Amino acid sequence: MDLRAIVVGISLFVFSIGAEGQGLSYNFYENSCPQVEAIVRAALQPIFLADPTAPAALLRLMFHDCQGCDASILVDPNENTVSSEMAAGKNFGIRKRESINILKSIVELECPQQVSCSDILVLTAREAVSASGGPQIKVPLGRRDSSVPPSYKLADSLLPSATIGVDGMLQLFAKKGMTVEESVAIMGAHTLGVTHCLNILNRLSRLDQGGRVEGMAPMFEAFLRINCPQGSLTSNASFVLNDPTTLTFDNHYYNNVIRGHGVLRVDAEMVMDPRTALAVKRFAADQDGFFQAFSSAFVKFSSSGVLSGNQGVVRKICNVLD
Repeated sequence: MDLRAIVVGISLFVFSIGAEGQGLSYNFYENSCPQVEAIVRAALQPIFLADPTAPAALLRLMFHDCQGCDASILVDPNENTVSSEMAAGKNFGIRKRESINILKSIVELECPQQVSCSDILVLTAREAVSASGGPQIKVPLGRRDSSVPPSYKLADSLLPSATIGVDGMLQLFAKKGMTVEESVAIMGAHTLGVTHCLNILNRLSRLDQGGRVEGMAPMFEAFLRINCPQGSLTSNASFVLNDPTTLTFDNHYYNNVIRGHGVLRVDAEMVMDPRTALAVKRFAADQDGFFQAFSSAFVKFSSSGVLSGNQGVVRKICNVLD
């Protein structure tokens, strides 16, 4: 993989972030906390060693926070906050929020009240990708944390449904400035982790005229029906792997999609839709190309709609509003 190409591509992007990402830069903490990236990387090593599924969980945590990347998903309810974003149905299965608090406390020892929880969360997701074998992504920093009580209703309205198709996916990521190729690339994050049966049952119930699930290989459909039976009382707890190398960040996700082994509706549609099919096939054949497009998409996704400058706050404790 040519990391220089990735860095150059991302560097070009930072100059086009515009108003949505104003205040972010690659040297934001150069004077106030120059060692922050090294601190986060070192502190994550024991977390990743203790739980091999932690990278997938932390990457998902960032994605679910990045409807604004303001660390609102980390806030716990209290007497002044009716609820938290964790009450949102679409945040089912979110884990490892406490890991960000641990990292924040370590950073605070070196750089008191300098580094936001939202930046720590983005750095953590970046490290999760790299530690799993994915690209080393250089990310701009300078995000600020939300200072208002989070809304689980707003989170549910902004987060995509498990039944989203290609149209909805492309519209969602286009709002964050992504190209079609970058949109297909960011979906490659599904190479890590699992999908809960709760999010699969709707797709298994929708059959085509031949009595099959569209875009799904018959043997894979049978496998999902065995592991995620309709009417099961354990659909919330049961899950299937997103791909056979679920702990490794690679391009196997795209090969699975081409073989009809995509778990979600959008997985299957991407290889059938002429707008996205070429990118799916290219990424399946070219892991370096996937890594480069994913890196660019990651930066755009985590820089869209953020708080910066005088907006928001830098929380002292990530799960508590100041």
